[in-house]
Amino acid sequence: MEEGTSKSPSNLPGTVDYGEADPFQWDTREDCQVRQILDRVADKWSLLVIALLDRRRLRFTELRREIDGISQRMLTVTLRQLERDGLVKRTVHPVVPPRVEYELTPLGGTLHHTIQALVSWTEDHQNEIAAARAAYDARAAEESDATAAGPPAATEAARATVREPVRGGARASGARSR
Repeated sequence: MEEGTSKSPSNLPGTVDYGEADPFQWDTREDCQVRQILDRVADKWSLLVIALLDRRRLRFTELRREIDGISQRMLTVTLRQLERDGLVKRTVHPVVPPRVEYELTPLGGTLHHTIQALVSWTEDHQNEIAAARAAYDARAAEESDATAAGPPAATEAARATVREPVRGGARASGARSR
């Protein structure tokens, strides 16, 4: 190893062995290809387009009608990006007016299977997720109510002992900096 270089997090002594699942595999740098691809295929509009194109061709207007809330511009951008990534094939038919159809490529079809597994998981666990959300919201409401009722007297007394800054911006000993 060259001087001045460091080992990657997975090779440092005392680190946890994650086995096959390395949490550092999806680098957050902008130039990381894996991250860029995940950003693309995990986008909500891309997921919907891929789901709709499963084993069928659709025209632009049909896609737009099926995807609630998508603008014409966003659908255009999404389709271009998916086409660039090799997931969607665009076919222009030489008729007047021109007819353009979109379909999944074989690569896009493999991604659809993965998305379908995610959708199936969501359907299987939606009740558990709803219960967890309700419990979280109830705890958050309780915490909010407790905060609105005011801090306990001990906390008020502790706040009163914090001294104001003295000359030169230094705080008196015992006071915490923020």
